[in-house]
Formats: sequence, structure tokens, C-alpha cells
Amino acid sequence: MTLTEAVKTSIQQAYRDVLSGKGIRARYGQRLMIAEIARYIGNITANDGERTSAPAACVVEAGTGTGKTLAYLVSAIPVAQALGKKLVISTATVALQDQIVHKDLPDLKKHSKLDFTWTLAKGRGRYLCLSRLETRLHEEGVGDSESMPLFVLDEPRNDEPGTREFFEDMLARYGAREWDGDRDHWPTQIPDDTWRQVTTDHRQCTNRHCSYFDSCAFFDARKGLDDADVIVANHDLVLADLALGGGAILPEPENALFIFDEAHHLPDKALNHFAASVPLNATRQWLKQLSQALAKIPPFLTPGTLAAKTVDKISTASRDLDNVIVQVYDESEQNTVWEFSEERRSAQWRYPEGELPEAMAELAASAQISTAALVRQLGVLVDELQKAFDDKREHDVDRDTAEAWFPILGAFHSRAEDQLRLWVAWCEKHRNTDGETSDGKEIKRSKNPPPARWAIRQRWDHAEDITFYSSPVLANSLLYTRLWSRVYGAILTSATLTALGRFDRLQARAGLPEESRFLVVPSSFRYGEMATVEVPNMPALPTETEAFTDALVTKLPTLWAGEKATLVLFTSRRQMNAVRDRLAPEYPELITTQDDMAKGEVLRQHCERVDKGRPSVLFGVASFAEGIDLPGTYLGHVVITRLPFSVPDDPIEASLAEWVIRRGGNPFMEITVPDASIKLVQAVGRLLRTESDTGRVTILDRRIISRRYGQLLLDALPPFRRLIEH
Repeated sequence: MTLTEAVKTSIQQAYRDVLSGKGIRARYGQRLMIAEIARYIGNITANDGERTSAPAACVVEAGTGTGKTLAYLVSAIPVAQALGKKLVISTATVALQDQIVHKDLPDLKKHSKLDFTWTLAKGRGRYLCLSRLETRLHEEGVGDSESMPLFVLDEPRNDEPGTREFFEDMLARYGAREWDGDRDHWPTQIPDDTWRQVTTDHRQCTNRHCSYFDSCAFFDARKGLDDADVIVANHDLVLADLALGGGAILPEPENALFIFDEAHHLPDKALNHFAASVPLNATRQWLKQLSQALAKIPPFLTPGTLAAKTVDKISTASRDLDNVIVQVYDESEQNTVWEFSEERRSAQWRYPEGELPEAMAELAASAQISTAALVRQLGVLVDELQKAFDDKREHDVDRDTAEAWFPILGAFHSRAEDQLRLWVAWCEKHRNTDGETSDGKEIKRSKNPPPARWAIRQRWDHAEDITFYSSPVLANSLLYTRLWSRVYGAILTSATLTALGRFDRLQARAGLPEESRFLVVPSSFRYGEMATVEVPNMPALPTETEAFTDALVTKLPTLWAGEKATLVLFTSRRQMNAVRDRLAPEYPELITTQDDMAKGEVLRQHCERVDKGRPSVLFGVASFAEGIDLPGTYLGHVVITRLPFSVPDDPIEASLAEWVIRRGGNPFMEITVPDASIKLVQAVGRLLRTESDTGRVTILDRRIISRRYGQLLLDALPPFRRLIEH
């Protein structure tokens, strides 16, 4: 649609109104971003609401200080309304999600004449299930229930004193409308094993047939999605929706404009979402739980009915699968080279090029057949139970039985489906890069690497297990087919989308369409005046682990001397703790590591010390290199101990490197260095958060000046004034 004058005027006026209302000045980069997004959406052609132009995304890298949230909101909302499309904003973190919902959108509405509504979308697993809470409380007070306890599927229960009181408090607060059933809005953090007992998923939920449907927290939250102009979600929810076909939770991609903030996380999120795993011994335990459940259900079913016959078929399929799992475990245990170290009680084996040995491939095929049979029969029984909720027709199962058993068998069905994904992925034939299938037939060269397949064997005091994994190595084809080729329009933005100054890495990993537009917005920061990047002399390189740790213990106190607030970033928790243990006695109450307490509390105490005029030093690893915001006096010095190269034993990265080598490439220069560049830019980005901030960055890894790739990493950083000791 070509942007009409009315839409252009609406965007321009809204921007002027916000600047005036908030008393802030226009930023050059922000104006560029607004224009780029509006131009991109305006160039999309459509017929009767359906996009007819080639798939394309708009990719904008905008650093700290650009004001990118205002830029994409003020440009996209008027256009989305004019098109009659929903605007879906997706973030990688809850913190940004909350900021957009509670600050940025209300600000825009308050200070502009734009008339729009918004809502927050979360997955079902973030909300309380009243039916499960009631059952949990009931089972807590009943020694031997006639029906299967719902929490038999969960981890061992937390039987500490107060557990029952906790759940009663949860019910009371929800009933009194003091809590909306959202896990994130509970006043304290709820542990995963506790929360699992009172939430549900789409397989266990009976939807409109549930007696609590009218007071359901999840469906209450869903009501606003149909009416809202703007829906704020997160990457995980978007990917979950796409896995269900799109349009199951969020609007269909064809009828929406998507904005992905923190978009650099999207490819990795997609890989995690489409990965699969099966723990072998844990699966056998789970099959035992299933057989126990099946032994209890026959008295509730009429003999000879489809439901009753299906219970027998499930029992047979379960036994068959258990037999196969035993064989798979034995094969893996005996014919895999497991190398345990003294320090670690786990060992990993990656199958080179994703190729399984012949014996394992045959057993995986058997496991796929057995699991598929179990999934199919569980599906039949779940369908039979679901029919009992239809009051307009007669059925073989009574409603009370259905209400008691549907969530339990739905959970078993869901778990079996998850396991089937692994076996399907392990049995999938891949077109390799030599132009042959694994059986030797010539085919066209594949553009994508084979999936990563690996196993991890873990040992505990009284048990052990082997877990199988499979994951795509790149998310490009997944994201292209499920998202970019379907969505009406998509905008990706973040402070770090380029690697070594180029968008190639993102385009390859995210599968962005060839017609996509790319823009780097110039920063409003005067980097050369605001900060320095310093590389001092060091007696050891990080590759000399013990000597480098000694050097850090000596060097760090000289670096934080005289500073109010310092952040020291490590790539290894072990090294971070070793340095802390040696320095803490000499500097009591100065050093806090990110593991000492919850992240929010670490930052709160740090700011409190700075406010009182006391120096504070934070030690952190990867999550502190990206996810913290300490403006002004709360951070004046960032120390990077080591260049953030990825861990060499990551099976997905190793599989990708293997594929690059087969294609004649150099994985260190094509993968490792660009990845490190992004992480380094993010770490350095902790220093300057506002236009008035000043400070310095110190890099203690001399490879940044002594190695050929170091100059590339240094040049990709913001143009700080450089102070390098030679």
C-alpha cells in the first residue's frame, strides 16, 4: 500500500506531539528509523488484504540512545490501523515486554492524538489453572484418591511445611481478585516444580468444557487479543504459535505486522524451540507411571467400548516401546565412546555430520514406530474422553470420568508427542553437501547443514541416564517457511544485528528473504568524547588458564581503584569464582557476583552502595554482558577479562563448523569471530546508556591486538578513543 498523505501526517504529527509533550528533542537516528519503517510498509503491495509483493523484512540496527521503541511504535501503529492489520510486538525478555506495556505504549497514547488499544499476550503455561489448583489442594488433603493424582506426572513434590498454605493463599488471592493468575505477577518467584502443579498446556486443557472456564485466568487474558490494535508478545510465544500452524494464539501471520525487538535472539530461540530430546531411563519411569494410570481407569469405562479397547492397545504399545528403549540404552552405553572427567559427572557424544551408526539407526527407527503407535492410541483415548464434554450427543464415557482423566491422559499424550519429535528427527534422511543422500544416490546440493544429533550420559549418586538430542543447526529454513514467507510485514531491530559491520550472519541464520531492507542507524553518542577503550599489558594470555587467573587477581584491584562502579565480565563461572575467592578477603563487601542472589537484588544493592558513596564491583558472566542497564554513576568502568568466544564443545556450533569445513570454509573466521564480535559489542554496550554517560572499557585479552582477527573485533566496537599499551 502506498502511504496516504493522511497516514504520513498522522505519523509526523504523533512524533511532534510526543517530543513536545515529553519535552525531548528529535534524534536524527530516530527520525531515520521512523522513515525507513514507514517506507518499507508502504512498499508492500496487496490485493484484498493479502500481500502480493515478494517476502521481505525491514532490518534496523539502532544502538542505545536511538529511542527505537518510540520510532517503531509511532511509525507502525498508524500504518497497521490503516491496513486493518494487527501489530504484534515481540521481545526476548520479560523486562522489555513490561516496559513496552506499562511505559512506552501509555506514554505514546498520553502524548499523541493516536487512538489505539493494546494488550499483553503470554502462553497458557504462564497462567494458573483453577482446575489443577483445586485438584492439588484436594489431593493434599486426601490420602488415597480414587482417581489418579494429577501431580503424578510432576517431579517429586515439595512437602516442606507451608506447601498447602501456599496453594490456599494462591486460591484466596485469585478469588478475591488480588491476583490475576499470571505467574509473573505473583509477589515472589514461584519455583518451576511448584508452578507445574497448578498450570496446564493445550493438551490437558478442556477449554470451554471446563467448569472453571468462565473464571479462567488464561482465557480472561485472551479476550483482549481480538479487540486490541497492538499485541505485545515474546519470541517464545510467537514460535510456539507458528509451531501450531500460526493463528492458534496470536493473529495469523498473513493478517499481522510483526516487530521483533531484541531480534538478535530470534534465530537461537527458534533453534531451542525446534530442538527435541528423550531421556531414556526417565522415559522408562514415565512409561511405568502410564501403566499405573491405565491400571486404574478400567472401572470407570464400559467394557467393550472403544475407550476400553484403546486402554488395552495403549498398554501393548507402552510395553513395546519400553522394550525398544532398553535396547537403545544398551546399544548407546556399550558402543559409544564416553569420556568422563574427574570434575564432571557427565559425558557427551556428538554424531559426526549427524550420521548414526547402522545399529543405532535401526533402533531409532524401531523407537519411532513404537512411539508413533503410542501417540496414536493415546490420541484415540483422549478424543473419546473429549466427546464426553458434548452435552448434545450420547457417548460411551460419562462426564465425571472425562473431567478426572482428560488432563492426565492429555499430559501423557503431549509427552509422547514430544518424544516422537526426537525419533522422527533422528530418522530423517538429510541431503548432504556432497550431492548425495546417505544411501549414495545423487541429488542436488543442499544449502543447509544436517541436523545436530548428540547424546549426553549423566551419573548421579544412585542412578544414571542417557539423553538423546536433535536440533537444526540453522533456523533459516524454519523461520522462512513458517514466518517470513507468510507474514504481511516484519520489522527486526536491536542494538546488535551486524557482526563485524555486516548483516550476513543474521541473514544466514534467520533465513531472511533476499528482498529484505537493511539499515544501520547512526548513534547520537559522541563516543570519542564519552569513553575510552584500553588494552593494558598483561603477563599472560587467557589460553594459559592458571597464569591468567593469577594475572587477573593482581590486575583487577589496580583497575577498580578510585572507581565508583565497576563491572567485570568473565566468560567462565569457574574463573569468576576463583578470582572472587582470592580477592574477597582483601576487599570485604566490595565484590558481588551475579550468582550471590537474584539478578534484581544484585543490581539494587549495587545501586544502593553507589548512592551511599561507597565503591561497588560486580562480577558477571554472559547474562550480565547483555541484560543489565546501569546508567550514569551506577557504572563507570567495564572490564572484559577475555574475548567471548563460544564454548568449543557446543554440539550445534560444532556441527555448523563441521559443515563449513566440508564446504571449504574457515569456521573460526566465519562463525567464531563474528559471534564473538556481537557478544563483545553487547558487553561494551553496558557502559554508555544515556547521552551524558562517560567512562572506560578495559580489555584484558591481548589477543585483540596480537592476533589478525583482533583488529576486526576492535574495529567493530564503537569509535571510543583507544589507549593501547605496547
